[in-house]
Amino acid sequence: MMGSIRLSSFPPAQQAQIIRSNQRDVFQVSSLREQTENVLRSYLGTRWLTRWDKEIDLVVNLVYYGLTVGLATQTLGEEYTDIWPHSAHSDKPPPRQHRAALVFVPTLAPYVLSRSSSALPQSSRLGLILRRLPKVIELASEINLAIFYMRGTYYSLMKRALGIRYISSTPDHQNARPPSYSLLGVLLTVRLLYRLITFVRSMSVANSSHPESVSAKGKRLADISEETFIDDRPVTTMLGPTNPEGEPSVPAEEDEYTILDVSQIPENVRAGRNCTLCLEERTASCATECGHLFCWDCIVGWGREKPECPLCRQSLDLTRLLPVYNL
Repeated sequence: MMGSIRLSSFPPAQQAQIIRSNQRDVFQVSSLREQTENVLRSYLGTRWLTRWDKEIDLVVNLVYYGLTVGLATQTLGEEYTDIWPHSAHSDKPPPRQHRAALVFVPTLAPYVLSRSSSALPQSSRLGLILRRLPKVIELASEINLAIFYMRGTYYSLMKRALGIRYISSTPDHQNARPPSYSLLGVLLTVRLLYRLITFVRSMSVANSSHPESVSAKGKRLADISEETFIDDRPVTTMLGPTNPEGEPSVPAEEDEYTILDVSQIPENVRAGRNCTLCLEERTASCATECGHLFCWDCIVGWGREKPECPLCRQSLDLTRLLPVYNL
């Protein structure tokens, strides 16, 4: 079909088409994940969903891109903008191994890195490298995106590595000038330069301090890219284990983060102490900026995926959560 047609007769896809295609795909994947989460939450609970969120994200991406890119068809975004991928080296549709790489590398690689880095000890050298590698990939992707805005080819880093471009079935209009996105590329470059300068300055501050007399502030500056802090305490040291079966990690009567004798509270009052995420009685209660109360583990797990309050949808900042020790 596509292989029997001279692809050179089709004009290259415009930047606007590629950008709209990517935005459409992101929207479709997000919508598919949201619907999947709603179904799983109703049957298995929020805590189970929080525990397996990375696996759910992996499966959703594999299903979407496997049924489109993997089967040599257009994604919904490519179909929406009427563009087709083709190999810049052979002027033919991408071969099977390239399509497999487009499906598995962007989905499996982040998952494997995330799970491997969390399984290794915090102090191990390999664990430190694996935790920093996603940030390196993210930086390379931003550099690639800046180049795309200025040059107009290879929106993703993986497509640049494989030499996969887009052609359009829409003929060019000689009297119409396509929009330019060079300014976005310049702004991204300025942002990258600012991050580079900030990183160099932070390294200079860290190196100017004696290794044996580094203050807590200096430690926080050095580790801020790898850890979230609340009152100079790492969030990971304040999280308890999460039960995948939907039950609270600790019974409310054994909650060490409250001064109340929960067993003496009337049943009708205790019914109002339920967490709206796990639907169980709150333990390690904490308050958001908007004033809603949740279990500490529940709201932190939720906030890492959706930075908004699950009740009122106000913006949620994990560094501004307030632990409440007397409720």
